[in-house]
Amino acid sequence: MTKNILFSLVLSLFSIVSFSQEMVEVNTDASRLMWTGSKLTSSHQGEINLKSGALEIKDGKLVGGTFVIDMTSITCTDLKPQEGGDKLVKHLKAEDFFGVDKHPESHLKITKAVSVNKEDYKIIADLTIKEITHSIAFSANVRIDNDAFLATSIIKFDRTKWDIKYNSKSFFEDLGDYMILDEIELKLFLLSEK
Repeated sequence: MTKNILFSLVLSLFSIVSFSQEMVEVNTDASRLMWTGSKLTSSHQGEINLKSGALEIKDGKLVGGTFVIDMTSITCTDLKPQEGGDKLVKHLKAEDFFGVDKHPESHLKITKAVSVNKEDYKIIADLTIKEITHSIAFSANVRIDNDAFLATSIIKFDRTKWDIKYNSKSFFEDLGDYMILDEIELKLFLLSEK
């Protein structure tokens, strides 16, 4: 009889733990991923689609997450297609930038999420581009309501670490106005499916 009671208690505790942690899917249609690349005196912006993604939530707190980015979906939003937009997108997809023919997906995996206050987090994540993975750190605001969330963040990373060296002053001299800054900025707006 005692064994049965103990077994029931363990099973109940296991159920509570299981239900307190879950992967909540991202609504890929409602979420947005916006990029900015800059020169010394100008910049260009565009968007990239999320193929899939989910945040791992435990007891109302962010603890992890994984995302797949569709690199073939890159667009330019500040230039009209016929006025340089198409040309820019073609170059971004080429081998000396993201090489999307060989690397159609990029990945972001949250390895650590430290709660700063109720909604703000310090995030450590593995970013994989062109099959190259490096750890990055950034801040995020994540509003969690039971099993739903709204997350926003600005991620900045040095593209040359992922073998994107085109017109980088770190590798080429005397580029003048053709120099492109190494830092790429990504703005994330993530909405859950629920």
